[in-house]
Amino acid sequence: MSRPLLITDCDEVLLHMIKHFRDWLAEDEGVEFDLTGGEFYKSMRRIGGDAPLEHAEMWDLLGRFFDTQMHRQTVIEGAVDAIAAIRERADVVVLTNLQDFRREARAAQLAGHGMDLRVFTNQGPKGPALQAILDEYKPSRAVFIDDLSQHHGSVFEIAPAVRRLHLCGEPQIAPNIKCALQLGHAHARIDDWASALPWLLDSLTSEEKDLQSHE
Repeated sequence: MSRPLLITDCDEVLLHMIKHFRDWLAEDEGVEFDLTGGEFYKSMRRIGGDAPLEHAEMWDLLGRFFDTQMHRQTVIEGAVDAIAAIRERADVVVLTNLQDFRREARAAQLAGHGMDLRVFTNQGPKGPALQAILDEYKPSRAVFIDDLSQHHGSVFEIAPAVRRLHLCGEPQIAPNIKCALQLGHAHARIDDWASALPWLLDSLTSEEKDLQSHE
């Protein structure tokens, strides 16, 4: 029998990102980023200006952050210990929306924080990438964690038998993002690892949630 499998996002789930991105923008790029705003690019503007950044400039800044500033990122409280506890019972992989050439840097970053995990990179909706992971691992049970509701929706459409936890470990943005539980695309919404760990262990080990039984 194959082991259970946890497929988890990285930014705002395992590592803080957006607050460090905001600080770097202000310090080095002259850009103000309002974390309480709506769409990403509409919340970014040149300091002293009124017009939001163009889409292309926002993507360029994001890319430069991941290429040069990943050392700024810090661990979400409780994530390292929770992942270690889960790995005693299940396999754990990371599914992160970064360009493929950044996969090794992300894996090294996580290992440096005590989470030596296999990393899968992806662009766009995560459902197809998650299904490819399931096809490779063929787990007895599987759980998906992400901080963005749209990825839960994608997984719900493609692999509905996978248990889905909406977790955003950054309190400055958690209240302002769409809730996948309320949208019907997640089984639970828990924003801290101490509370999430019991739910995750139950979802990964309970015989009632055997993935094969839902196929």
